[in-house]
Amino acid sequence: MKLNVNPMIDDPDGFYKELIDSQRNCNDEEQRLMNAKLILILANHIGDRGVLSEAIALASLR
Repeated sequence: MKLNVNPMIDDPDGFYKELIDSQRNCNDEEQRLMNAKLILILANHIGDRGVLSEAIALASLR
């Protein structure tokens, strides 16, 4: 499987608002912990190590 970088989220603005709202009352440490948990949950859902490696490489570009 290859990493899909095409837009796939229905209602991306709604998703972004939900994500931001879920962290609105969190301090910085709580936000980092929630983001780490979310990353691991979604990585487990994806399950394909090659795709995950591609995503890591893409995200680490500066």
